[in-house]
Amino acid sequence: MKNLHLEHPEDEVLSGNLQVLDWFVNPGTLSVKIDGAPAIVWGTNPATGRFFVGTKSVFNKVKIKINHSHEEIDQNHQGEVSKILHACFDCLPHTNTVYQGDFIGFGGENEYTPNTITYQFPEVVSQQIIIAPHTCYFAESDLRDAVAMPDRAIWNDTETVKFIKPESYILHDPWNRSVSDVCFDDVEEVVKFARQMSTAVEFVSVKEAAKIKQQLNACIRAGDAIIAQEFEDFGCDPNLIGLWALVKSIKDDCLFLCRNDGPAAYINGNRIDAEGYVMTNEFGMFKLVNREVFAYANFNTGRFQVA
Repeated sequence: MKNLHLEHPEDEVLSGNLQVLDWFVNPGTLSVKIDGAPAIVWGTNPATGRFFVGTKSVFNKVKIKINHSHEEIDQNHQGEVSKILHACFDCLPHTNTVYQGDFIGFGGENEYTPNTITYQFPEVVSQQIIIAPHTCYFAESDLRDAVAMPDRAIWNDTETVKFIKPESYILHDPWNRSVSDVCFDDVEEVVKFARQMSTAVEFVSVKEAAKIKQQLNACIRAGDAIIAQEFEDFGCDPNLIGLWALVKSIKDDCLFLCRNDGPAAYINGNRIDAEGYVMTNEFGMFKLVNREVFAYANFNTGRFQVA
């Protein structure tokens, strides 16, 4: 899987990617999305054989910023990001594999708000930095060709790094028929209905879908209802928005069943389960996020303003 931005499953159907319907009803790997910032990438650069740290800019096609030393960090980065990368370069374990994780903060506290969500640990963190790893990459000769995969490594804390990688699970696992036939059947039936509905939908191009997603995000940012007829100005079939809403409802039902054993999480003082989850199987890698709760808060109060 190429190193691409994770999408909401409902957004994928706008351009006719109905593989997300298969994605919902097939077993996969579930992981927790941790709301840290910035993203940190580290490991051995296949092009040089040397250890490096960086942000997602290590994957840039043109203005590449891969840091093999403190000197290169100073050349490529400034301010708080530079400070974070210097600490990561000194503290992160040297690995042959390339990993990506979210930076949560520097040690010495028990509560952190790296972006939109506040995380509360049961005790003061003694390590120098806190990282939430989530993705590993395979690159044969160049990071620009890196292929992303879910991180299945077991991360034990070191003297300098506290790793946050909560175990995630699904209540009444819909893929285990012996646990809950009803749950699986409910999801499967709605997915079947979505397939039928899709036969009467006029899909749009990827470029047109991007414009529609911008408008959908604008509605979420404002806390407005999504009204299908209002998207006709974009040349959009109202049935397409209806399908989008149905797929979103399937996602919300699945998200309701997800749980994790990570640190306590809060938005504006209100306890939440998590930012969301990522599920990966043969039909793709998509995120399960409650857009009305997290994406709205992220649009309006998040430090990094990423949907």
